[in-house]
Amino acid sequence: MILGSIALSFLLLCCAGSAIVGAMVGEPTPGRTNTAADEAQQPILAAPAEPTDEAPAQAVPPSAAPSAAPSAAAEPSVPASQAPSSAAPSPVVHVSTVTERAAIRYSERTVKDSSLAQGKRVVRTKGANGIRTLTYEVTTTDGVQTGKKLVKSTVTKQPVTQVVAIGTKKPQSSKCDPNYTPCVPIASDVDCAGGSGNGPAYVSGVVKVIGIDIYDLDRDNDGYGCD
Repeated sequence: MILGSIALSFLLLCCAGSAIVGAMVGEPTPGRTNTAADEAQQPILAAPAEPTDEAPAQAVPPSAAPSAAPSAAAEPSVPASQAPSSAAPSPVVHVSTVTERAAIRYSERTVKDSSLAQGKRVVRTKGANGIRTLTYEVTTTDGVQTGKKLVKSTVTKQPVTQVVAIGTKKPQSSKCDPNYTPCVPIASDVDCAGGSGNGPAYVSGVVKVIGIDIYDLDRDNDGYGCD
């Protein structure tokens, strides 16, 4: 009797365990037939998507997206008056008037003088340079002279022509003293004819002293003797 009870209990436990296991694995319960009509009536359940190792992409909020390029509005604006200019600075041009003086070289004129020994030169009028005033218009660019134009030329002082006398008198004979003209004889002493002198030689007429008055014929020192 006891053995039968134990066997019955074991059988019940086995049946109950089988029922539980069948329910867990989804086996059909007894009493239902696996007919085509039954399969048609069973709803089709969509299988859940298998999980993958890749993490789902997360949407990035617009504010978190990096800017592709710095915004032009973020750059500080430079006023037009302060913007650097690429054009070269304008040159500084200055025009002024400059006055200069230049010397005018005097000329020379010669005249013949028969009272002078041939070839002898004597300056009758001394020459002097003149002065010319020149007015220029001078242009400078950035401090460097770039132009000079003559706008006026005026003779401030006229030059003085030099006059030179050239003797044409031919040499006299050795009997005539070269200090006088016309001929005064060479002697130990010569006096003016008709005068108070006692010679021994005399000269008639006026003579010109062209050298040294060795005979003292020019008493009044006017350059002429026996006058």
